[in-house]
Amino acid sequence: MKRLTRTVAAAALATALTLVSACSSDSDSSGAKGGDGKALEKVTYLTSFGNFGRDSYAWVAKEKGFFKEAGFDVEVKPGQGTGAVIQTIVGGKADFGPIDLTGGLLQLGNGQAKDFVAVAAIQQRTMAGIATVEGAGIASPKDLEGKKLADTPGSVVRNLFPTYARLAGVDASKVTWVNGDAQTLMGTLAAGQVDGIGQFVVGQPTIEAVTKKKAVMLPYSNVMQDLYGNVLITSSRIAKEKPDMVKRFSAALMKGLEYALTNPQEAADILKKNVDASNPAAAAAELQLMAGYVRSSNSGTQIGTLDSGRVAKSIAILQGAGSLKQNLTPDQIIDFDLAPKA
Repeated sequence: MKRLTRTVAAAALATALTLVSACSSDSDSSGAKGGDGKALEKVTYLTSFGNFGRDSYAWVAKEKGFFKEAGFDVEVKPGQGTGAVIQTIVGGKADFGPIDLTGGLLQLGNGQAKDFVAVAAIQQRTMAGIATVEGAGIASPKDLEGKKLADTPGSVVRNLFPTYARLAGVDASKVTWVNGDAQTLMGTLAAGQVDGIGQFVVGQPTIEAVTKKKAVMLPYSNVMQDLYGNVLITSSRIAKEKPDMVKRFSAALMKGLEYALTNPQEAADILKKNVDASNPAAAAAELQLMAGYVRSSNSGTQIGTLDSGRVAKSIAILQGAGSLKQNLTPDQIIDFDLAPKA
């Protein structure tokens, strides 16, 4: 009798589990729920450039539950610079990712990419620049002539270099560029294979940790002060078909960004937990340097805002330098209805 009772109970339990599995399999295999009790929506997010401290806020938003509260199950993957991030998102292999806005303008205005829109600002000022180390013979932009630099082909640093060179008084034809990978650029510099690399200026602590030398940074913002830094993009299709989803994701990511800037060491530890090769001390230092770029007098107190007038100035700078083949307007690259309001 006891054996029969156990058999019936086991069968009932198996049936119940089967029903639960069937009910959940259509939406989310784990059965996880968001803040509203609905099944989590799977989203793929690309970082801007590898897995450094400057991109740790995405891991923070995931680890602290900000994405889950907004209804998302997010997979974070390393990006390979502006051009590659755009291609991956437009191609449907990822849903969101940050690109340098100026790099996006160059891609769009020169017919190299389309069908993407920016929906929030990550940094209010561009962090693009050239990085080298003491002893490489580079102390000013003019010193770049005759030197060899490395970066990924689609990087904004590389694509914006002709404009920077023109404004900084550098003969771009005397500078040699070679291809590199996001994760190995600093090692290439440390090995002395190149004289400098394309890099965000907040990468200074990581460069010094890798090369064991004092870094020398040449920020593009010294000659192009109105340019935005990274912006969050998605495909034009997603922006049009799922505006509420875009707003929820953007808000959760901005929450992660703000938390990471307020708690840089915790954010660095979270990055280390998810990316074992990362350096927590360098990552925390990157976030501390980045804080001054995320907010500015132009953005007020709200993180993520985008201003049409400033974007128009960026376009004018690129047009004045002869870097755009096509005329652009701010709303061709920014969806201001989806962007955070100041």
